[in-house]
Amino acid sequence: MICDPSYTTQDRLKPTGKTIRVICLLNHPIPDTNNAASVQVIIPAKQLNRNTDTYISMVSYSHLICANGIYVAMVSTTVETDDPQSEIQPALSLLGPVMEMFVSVSTNYDPLEDGKLSNLWISKSYDPSSHFEIASNDILEIYEKIVGEKLNMDIEPEEEDEY
Repeated sequence: MICDPSYTTQDRLKPTGKTIRVICLLNHPIPDTNNAASVQVIIPAKQLNRNTDTYISMVSYSHLICANGIYVAMVSTTVETDDPQSEIQPALSLLGPVMEMFVSVSTNYDPLEDGKLSNLWISKSYDPSSHFEIASNDILEIYEKIVGEKLNMDIEPEEEDEY
């Protein structure tokens, strides 16, 4: 079985920190982005006197995920203090007026074992990044543990496979 930490019990997990995620509904694109229909902004930790980066991503009707004229912005970062909402304030200030905001703080987990003994392959919790690099690498590592070899991403389709 392959699952994320929310599908297993606490005794199989170790907490590794917390993430704050905010979903904001806007009726405008993010200011100063040339009215982009989608955008990703990474605010470097150093710029905010933090240890971790803060991420903003925005999508819109062009992605068919919301009504025309609505924009969905997501802000996330690793929690470093007892006041997570203040930690994302610099990113929220870049969004302009917000119609509706949904805030969640979640604990991140890593599995305690690699799955070989239990046949329970648990991924790490999603980190706050908006580009899924760490999550993708984690899934590739789980694949390699199960199959015994790396996933070959360079395989070309055979001519009959194209149809």
